[in-house]
Amino acid sequence: MQALGLIETLGFTTAVSAADAALKAADVQLVAVEKVIGVGGSLGVTLHFSGDVAAVTSSVEAGKAEAQRVGTVVSAHVIAKAHSDVTDKILGNYLLPENSTEADSAVSTAPPRQSSATTAKPPKSADLAQTSDSPDSPDQPN
Repeated sequence: MQALGLIETLGFTTAVSAADAALKAADVQLVAVEKVIGVGGSLGVTLHFSGDVAAVTSSVEAGKAEAQRVGTVVSAHVIAKAHSDVTDKILGNYLLPENSTEADSAVSTAPPRQSSATTAKPPKSADLAQTSDSPDSPDQPN
């Protein structure tokens, strides 16, 4: 990891706006997202960016400015070269699956996606008429 940029916001919408602006501002990667319920029940979201120092600095500034326009920024900071313990032991707990070296063993909180081949299609109206339990059905005696 070259540089580590952090933007901490209150609220998910503020974080999404900050991430969008930061990712558009320079060539950086969003490597982790940390969500915590904070004081007063507010959702705190910390975005973690990686890239070269200049790009991360520019991205964090752009993301912070947009987040301040939309909501509340708790803090924003750039660490030029984070110690390996920071990236491995702290940041490692929040890495997005595509940025984790252990992506295959990561636990996802999102429901599994179904492929189009296994997705059940709704029955046609003609099929519904044949399986109806109504007294009008030809299968049922009157």
